[in-house]
Amino acid sequence: MQSFVDYLKFNAVQWTITFVFMVLLFSFMVFAPHTFLHSRIYIAYLSTIPFAGMIAIAMTLVVISGEIDLSFPSVMAASGFTFAKAYAFTSSPELGLVAALATGALAGVVNGVLVVGFKVPSIIATIGTQFFWRGLTVLLAGGLALNMAEIRETAFHHLMVGRWFDWLPAQAVWFALLTALFWLLLNRHVLGDHLRFCGDNSSAAQMMGIPVARTRISVFVIMGMVTGLSGAMVCMEMASWWPTQGEGYMLLVFAAVFVGGTSVFGGQGTIYGTLVGAIIIGMIEAGIISSGLSGLWTRMVYGIVIIVSVSAHAFLTKYSKK
Repeated sequence: MQSFVDYLKFNAVQWTITFVFMVLLFSFMVFAPHTFLHSRIYIAYLSTIPFAGMIAIAMTLVVISGEIDLSFPSVMAASGFTFAKAYAFTSSPELGLVAALATGALAGVVNGVLVVGFKVPSIIATIGTQFFWRGLTVLLAGGLALNMAEIRETAFHHLMVGRWFDWLPAQAVWFALLTALFWLLLNRHVLGDHLRFCGDNSSAAQMMGIPVARTRISVFVIMGMVTGLSGAMVCMEMASWWPTQGEGYMLLVFAAVFVGGTSVFGGQGTIYGTLVGAIIIGMIEAGIISSGLSGLWTRMVYGIVIIVSVSAHAFLTKYSKK
């Protein structure tokens, strides 16, 4: 009986975020039945949420490790630019994706070296690299967007962001697979334990023989590669690249992570929580507008959801330790 009670306490955060999601969804169904009782809105969500959701899932690992990465919007733009240029030179979206992943990995290595090698706090290091990657990308692009309309005719485009069975957005499938992979990494792989130990107490983790430096660098590289993947997929979805790509993702990603219950202090977080958090954040704006309210309400509702969720998580976490 005691083990069952402990299980409920341990999963309190997941119960909370699920409850918040159900309340929001039910509210939107009541106030906007013409939208939320129709399948079209959910197909639209499946096509838009995955791009930020992928990055949020990777960010969860970064925050659990006790670090933070503020450079990802610029890395997304840099990776998207690399993808667009590689595709323009080779006419191969596959090579473009490899180039985007390599760019993301390089950005992750730079962040990891600054944080681990030079002992720069991650919040400072990634602010610096955010400006660097954005500035370098805009400079190389000359401030001009790149058109890739012909990419829509390729089989790889259909594989990555096409509509499978004439209705299912492919990016939703890739998002689901990536989420499952990261859940396994966090809960069924030694890397997940290393991340939690590093985030909880890196000094103690070092004394336990955990490769703290390698773990911290690895999580930045993973973050960079997932950001590169998302940047390339956005380019494929839009059939273009633009210099401001990624700028609107900062709020969406961090809101999903923290609404999902990941501790800002590190050492604690769940992939499931971030997944539901990404869905909640992704559905709010359309829900507000469909309910007849002005879009000006959006940020205030974001704030309410974040404050309520994080406060509930903090209370339940404190209770679960009693």
